[in-house]
Amino acid sequence: VQLQASGGGLVQAGGSLRLSCAASGRTFSSYAVAWFRQDSGKEREFVAGITWNGGSTNYADSTKGRFTISRDNAKNTVYLQMNSLKPEDTAVYYCAAVLYYATIVLTHPTSYNYWGQGTLVTVSS
Repeated sequence: VQLQASGGGLVQAGGSLRLSCAASGRTFSSYAVAWFRQDSGKEREFVAGITWNGGSTNYADSTKGRFTISRDNAKNTVYLQMNSLKPEDTAVYYCAAVLYYATIVLTHPTSYNYWGQGTLVTVSS
């Protein structure tokens, strides 16, 4: 499966953005998907994840209550709605996928073997 992340940009603190992760391949509905982010000089960190059927989601403590992950398997797309953005949310955001049917969300980047190219989110104060 190939992933294409989009939707990043520059936004003021308190604003919103919606990221999209579009996938190629007919079996995208079989894949668990997550968003990670990485700022310069820092490790890649888990942001949010969703199971293959959308039945379970998980969020990092820093994004819980502000971000919402969802998927539309008919459109082969996973979304990340980001509200109440803060300057510390500034990073390159990556979507990742793995063929995984379980009902728990994987949160470590090494669990995912397909990655998109990243989209830059910049939040100004």
